[in-house]
Amino acid sequence: MHFAIKGLMAGLILCPWHLAPALGADVKQVNVNGTQLAYVEAGQGDPAVLVHGGLQDYRFWLQHLEVLAKNHRVIVYSRQNHFPNATSKDGLPDGAADVHGADLAAMLTELGVKRAHIVAHSSGAHAALFFAANHPEMVRTLIINEPPAAALLAGAPGGADILKQWGARFSQARAAFQKDDVDAGLRLFAEAVGGPGTYDRRSESERKMMSDNALSAVADAITTRPRPAFTCDMAKRISAPTLVTNGERSPEFFHRIVDELERCLPQRTRIIIPGSSHTVPGEAPHAYDEAVLAFIARH
Repeated sequence: MHFAIKGLMAGLILCPWHLAPALGADVKQVNVNGTQLAYVEAGQGDPAVLVHGGLQDYRFWLQHLEVLAKNHRVIVYSRQNHFPNATSKDGLPDGAADVHGADLAAMLTELGVKRAHIVAHSSGAHAALFFAANHPEMVRTLIINEPPAAALLAGAPGGADILKQWGARFSQARAAFQKDDVDAGLRLFAEAVGGPGTYDRRSESERKMMSDNALSAVADAITTRPRPAFTCDMAKRISAPTLVTNGERSPEFFHRIVDELERCLPQRTRIIIPGSSHTVPGEAPHAYDEAVLAFIARH
C-alpha cells in the first residue's frame, strides 16, 4: 500500500453519535494471539460478531446490542490496541487490517464459534474483509459499512486523484499525531471526515471514546511498516452473502471503494442509508439495524 495513504486507511470513524450505556453487561476477556481482548456478549442463537472502527471500541455497538440480541448470540469486542485493552503508540496500528482480521479468526476459535454473521464498520470492516477472504468457511454473512480499503482504488478510473485528495484532507491530523499532539489530532481528524465544527458537535462521551483510543491513531501516524493490500482477487474469495452499506452523505472516497467491492464480491447487495454520512451505525442506528436484521433473515 502506498505510504502516503496507508495512515489514512486506518480508523476512519467517526465516533458514534450516541454512546449507549453498558446495559449492565459484564465485560469479559479472551486471550487472542498472546494479547487480551475485552468483549461483551448477549442473547442466544446464531452468533453475530460486531467489529468497531477506528477511535472506537466495543462501546460503539452497545446501542445495537439489545436489538440484535433478541434472536442472536451477539459478541461485541474491542480490537487490539483499543480501550479497555492495553494501548500504546508503539502498539498495533488501527490500520493493520490484516492482523486485526487474524485476531478476529483467533477470537472466534477461542470462543468456540465456528461460523458467524460478521457486522463491521470502517477500519473494522477493512479487517473483516481480510478475515472473510482468509477464512470464508467461518462467515455466514458479511455486513460491512464503508471499509477504507483504499488499495481497491489504485487501478480504478480516477482513483489516483481521489486518493491524493483524501490524503491531503488528513495531512494536518497525521502531522499532529506524529508530534503527540493528540488533542489537535482528534479535532483535525474529525473535521477532515465530517467538515468544520464536527468535533465541537460531539458529546462529551463521544469525545471521551475518541481520546480513549487515540494511541491507535498515533500508532498509525508514526508507523513505517507497509501493510498488505486488500485486492479485488481477495474479494472474489469471499463466498458468503455480503451486504455493503454507504451513508448517503459520505465522502466520494467511500462510495468509490464500495463501487469496486460491488464489482469484485461474488454475492453482494448494496444499500445507501438516507440522511447519514460515514458513521452509518451511529448516525442512523434504527435504519441500520433494520437493514442488518433483514439481510441476515434472508440468509
